[in-house]
Amino acid sequence: MTDHFLSLFTDISTVDLLRQLVVIALSLLGGIALSRWLRARFVLPADGEEQSLVMQIGVKSFARVLSPLLALGLLTAAYTILKRGHHAVTLWEIMFPLVIAQVAMRFVFYVLRGIFVKDATVGALLHLSEKLIALLVWLCVLLWITGLWPDFVDYLDSTTLPLARHKVSLLTMLQGAASVLVTLIIALWIGTVLENRLMKFSGMHSSLRTVVARMMRALLILIAFLVSLSLVGIDLTVLSVFGGALGVGIGLGLQKIASSYVSGFVILLERSMVIGDMVAVDKFFGKVTQINTRYTILEGLDGIETVLPNELFVSNPVQNYSLTHRIVRLSTQLTILYQDDVETVLSIMEQAALGVQRVSQQTAPQALLIKIGADGLELELGFWITDPENGRLNVLSEVNRAIWAAFKRHGVQVAHPKRDIRIMDERSFRQSTAQENPDGPETQNSRTMPGN
Repeated sequence: MTDHFLSLFTDISTVDLLRQLVVIALSLLGGIALSRWLRARFVLPADGEEQSLVMQIGVKSFARVLSPLLALGLLTAAYTILKRGHHAVTLWEIMFPLVIAQVAMRFVFYVLRGIFVKDATVGALLHLSEKLIALLVWLCVLLWITGLWPDFVDYLDSTTLPLARHKVSLLTMLQGAASVLVTLIIALWIGTVLENRLMKFSGMHSSLRTVVARMMRALLILIAFLVSLSLVGIDLTVLSVFGGALGVGIGLGLQKIASSYVSGFVILLERSMVIGDMVAVDKFFGKVTQINTRYTILEGLDGIETVLPNELFVSNPVQNYSLTHRIVRLSTQLTILYQDDVETVLSIMEQAALGVQRVSQQTAPQALLIKIGADGLELELGFWITDPENGRLNVLSEVNRAIWAAFKRHGVQVAHPKRDIRIMDERSFRQSTAQENPDGPETQNSRTMPGN
């Protein structure tokens, strides 16, 4: 038993114990009430204002941190007042570790959710991490309250593990791992906060904002890694050898990956392709939904998402249907009979296309006579759309259906291939062949008769 437990037992029959319990209960309830008031007054959105799901999760996580933090402040103030009044404060030696542990855990959960929650869903791995952190924290608090913490630390310090030619204590290894983990989490959290603020800045192009945010996060991770190595006690000069080996590895085995990363920064800096563009590269066509440093995601018109390495967009020709404008030309061809009036049919086709909703009214459709063919007059109708992301085949089908309905109303017939075949008897065939081949039967027999 520790001293504070012994003093607690001696105070059970006194008024001081009741006073401590009442003050502690009032402090905890006051922290909860004050956090709810602050949340309703400053954190929650105003009437009519909407928040994203990610923002709602952040607000709830911050509110969970605020409640024990305010309770800790009230407990500290009450402790100071009772201490100056020479009243017993034995229970505070138990309450302080409990409340501080609660504040620490909820703050860590708040930071982790701010880093890893992107689509308003908390994954199973994050839930498991939170449970493990809570278990470790409560074990440490239990050791502290029972007075076993110094003995536990001494045990870790006396337990050594062989590492090359040296022996390192388990306490040193745990401290090093904790310092590396904490610095990396802090760097990721700062990077996430800066990225969120940068993405809201409308004075900068979205691609440039993405590049700056990714570079800031990479720089923060590098700084955190170097700082954590210094805290562990590793000499940073040994990284020169590691850097050389890494360079050789990138040059030989990671060419494609490195090329995709470089291509990603090139795409983001040049702004030749941004999120929302309709592009066609290689055999893929679709809408750009994500541009990451290594890959880009295209969503096809059939809803299938394709992950493409950024190197593909740099080393191959890319058709961007919305680089400078979103106007795309489509066309359809058909053939009419010779006896139909061409000018009337061309006008019918143009008017039919104008009746389709997605066809642009500003750039009028244009029907052309492109060829006088063997089967009829070949026509082409060209029209423009301003929303290629909604599909091309569907609007082409609507235009063809409108033209067909207009042709039926005006009696215009679509031509189809025709071939005339004459069937003659054998005598007429030989006479016709002899007239065509007056040189004699040898020349006649050298010809191949159809059907034989």
